[in-house]
Amino acid sequence: MKIAVVGATGLVGGVMLQVLQERGFAECEILAAASPKSVGKKIDFAGRKLTVLSVEDAIAQHPQYAVFSAGASTSRQYAPQFAAVGCTVIDNSSCWRMHDDVPLVVPEINIETVTPSTRIIANPNCSTIQLVLALSRLHWRYRIRRLVVSTYQSITGTGIKAVRQLEAEEDYFFRHQVPSSQLRQSMEQELGDQYQPAYPNQIFRNLFPHGGDFLPDGYTTEEEKLVNETRKILGDPDIMVSATVARVPVVGGHSESVNVEFHDDYDIDEALQLLADTPGVILCDDPTANLYPTPVMAHNRDEVFVGRVRRDPSQPRSLNLWVVSDNLRKGAATNAIQILQQLTK
Repeated sequence: MKIAVVGATGLVGGVMLQVLQERGFAECEILAAASPKSVGKKIDFAGRKLTVLSVEDAIAQHPQYAVFSAGASTSRQYAPQFAAVGCTVIDNSSCWRMHDDVPLVVPEINIETVTPSTRIIANPNCSTIQLVLALSRLHWRYRIRRLVVSTYQSITGTGIKAVRQLEAEEDYFFRHQVPSSQLRQSMEQELGDQYQPAYPNQIFRNLFPHGGDFLPDGYTTEEEKLVNETRKILGDPDIMVSATVARVPVVGGHSESVNVEFHDDYDIDEALQLLADTPGVILCDDPTANLYPTPVMAHNRDEVFVGRVRRDPSQPRSLNLWVVSDNLRKGAATNAIQILQQLTK
C-alpha cells in the first residue's frame, strides 16, 4: 500500500506519521510531502529515512490514500488532484467539512457515511471530535436539544509557532524578571522583529477568548465550526449550539465545559453507563478522590476523557460534563488514521 502524508513536516503531520507506525502501517510505502521549502529534507519513519517530496511528485506516484494536514488552501488545490488519480483523501483542514457531498467523519459515530465511491473525506475540527464522541450515545438515547460549550484550547492547536511563542515568553519572563503584565510590551521593545508571536495577545500566564477569526456576528470561526460540524456529524440540523472558544497556555490537549439539554429526561446512572460504554471514551469521574480529566492526563493518549458529570439543577433535562482530549491525536492525527484503518480493513 502507498500512502501520502501531505504536510508531513508540520506538527500534526509528525503525529500522523507516528500514529501510522503505531496502527499497523509501518511496512507501507509512505510518501512524505510538504511545501517547497521542505522538499529534500529527511524525516524518520519506522526506522528508516523518508525524503520529503513536493506535493506534485506525490500525486505522480499514484498513492491509494493521502492524509492531509497542510491547511485549507493546500487541500483546496491538491485534494481534487489526488482524487483524480484514484486516491482517497482524508483531509484534516476546514476546506471540505461542510460540503454536502463530503462525509465529515468520526469513525465511532458515522463511518457508514463513507461509500466506495467517496474520494474526499473530511476530518472534523479537534474540539468538535471530542465533543461529539462524548455526546454520541447520550444523543442517540435522549436526543440533544441544546448545547452550551466553552472550550479551553491548547496552543498546539495553532501549530509550532504558538508553541514557540509560549516558550519564548516563558524564557524571557524568567530571565528578565519583568511583571507578567508588562511581558509582551517589554519583548516587543527589546526584540523587535525577532519576536514573532502567533497570537495577538501574550499567552504565557494568560488566556483569551479568541480562537480563529472574528465573524460579523461577534463569534469566531472556531466557534462556528463547533456549531455546524456538531449538527452534521450527529445528523441533526436542529441541535442548538452556543459556543465560546478560549486559548490557554497548555500543551497537552483541549478541555471543554459542556452543558447539554435533552428532549427526553435522563437517568443519571444510565447516562454515566452510556458514557462508560462509548467506544473511545474513558469515564474519569470520582469527585471524592479528586479524579477528573485534565490535559496532562490526556496528553499522548487517543481516548476522550469525560468527568464532572452532574445534573444541572437550573434547567430540566440538562446535564453538565467536562471533556478533555489530546487535540493532536484524537483531535486530528488519530481520528484521520482511524478512518484510514476502517477503509483498509
